[in-house]
Amino acid sequence: MSDVQRWTARWRRWAFEEDRAERPRLERLLVVLTRLLYSIVLKFADGQLNRQASSLAYTTLLSLVPLLAVIFSVLKGFGVQNQLEPLLMGYLEPMGQAGLEAGQRILDFVNNLRVGVLGSLGIALLFYTVLSLFQKIEEAFNEIWRVPRARGLGRRFSEYLSVLLVGPVLLFAGLSVTASALNHAWVQRLVAIEPFGVLILGLGRVMPYLLICMAFTFMYVFLTNTRVRLRAALAGGVFAGVLWYATGLIFAKFVANSSSYSAIYSGFAAAVLFVIWVNVGWLIVLVGAQVACYWQNPHRLRPRGAGGGLRDSERSVLALTIMTLIGRAHYRRDPLWTLNRLAARCEGSSPEVVTEVVEALRRKELIVASSDDPPVYLPAHDIGGIGLEDIVAAVREEGGASCPPAVVREVMGRINAAIGQTLKGQSLKDLVVAEENEGR
Repeated sequence: MSDVQRWTARWRRWAFEEDRAERPRLERLLVVLTRLLYSIVLKFADGQLNRQASSLAYTTLLSLVPLLAVIFSVLKGFGVQNQLEPLLMGYLEPMGQAGLEAGQRILDFVNNLRVGVLGSLGIALLFYTVLSLFQKIEEAFNEIWRVPRARGLGRRFSEYLSVLLVGPVLLFAGLSVTASALNHAWVQRLVAIEPFGVLILGLGRVMPYLLICMAFTFMYVFLTNTRVRLRAALAGGVFAGVLWYATGLIFAKFVANSSSYSAIYSGFAAAVLFVIWVNVGWLIVLVGAQVACYWQNPHRLRPRGAGGGLRDSERSVLALTIMTLIGRAHYRRDPLWTLNRLAARCEGSSPEVVTEVVEALRRKELIVASSDDPPVYLPAHDIGGIGLEDIVAAVREEGGASCPPAVVREVMGRINAAIGQTLKGQSLKDLVVAEENEGR
């Protein structure tokens, strides 16, 4: 074994295999950060984040002017449309002079767009272009969180539209309130007293970055079609905000100020830099979403080979539990189970694992999903005709993706045969009835 292989094996044992509970707190934090960075690097290596960022950047370029036009129209009704320009220029600030040029071109397009002369079809296409961007963002977040279903069309239209119309007003209202508070007479008197003056001035300087972190946090909570805890979303938002600030400094120093871009692309340099910065921006947003996902589901930081996968026995217990809940609700005419309710009920397992097991049962046609939004789950057949053997086999087959040697396959075959013999003749109805009798 070479030195590199020896060091790699030692590092993997330290990061993924050794017991973390007995280590000092600082070392435990270092292990978590190491796993986090390693997992994100793997996401970059498999191309998922790059592909999603490129797709979002392309959609953004198509929908940016319509999006700003809608926001501009909403803000104009409240008389605060002039605050849009500083926000856009702040986003493009890392591009330097090219950012100012690109921002002015975009604002010219927005100012020249006359919504009143578009007609009904034009306005409908305008909103469709804007809402398609929100849909793309949701699809990217759902893929990161392994959510199999997007919002229904009705929810998508109402919720996206509410954010589009109310979100900018709340954002600029917050900015206006903050600016007014900092300019208030008693605040100005407080500034003259140290150390309050330094603290207030520092708060004014970091406020834009805090707003960026809060905007990212809101995106992760709202646009993902699953329950994202506020703490996890805030962790992803802060991580993305810090990364945004650091990347902006690097971009401004080494990319935007480089004279080679102007020499190569001439008059197109601003457009090229704008496309690059939009792509980088979406990469940062997606990395923050990945951090939020890992924060809420730390078990996903462990590779499958290092104990990160779910054992067959655990999958079998979870599948039987889910089928019992669904079967009992159908049998007793109780409220039916949605995916979120199942995930909340099976709190010992992560929502992603619950989703995987539910999808495995659905693929094996043991349960069906309704057309409701969100869908509820029903037994695909009479619960007296669904065998416990079929339920266990469905999830054990899903978990057996490796290719073991022939002797191992033979042993596993005997184990599966023994399980099948034990469960033979028992149905889901027997489990539901037994559970009912036990509860009386």
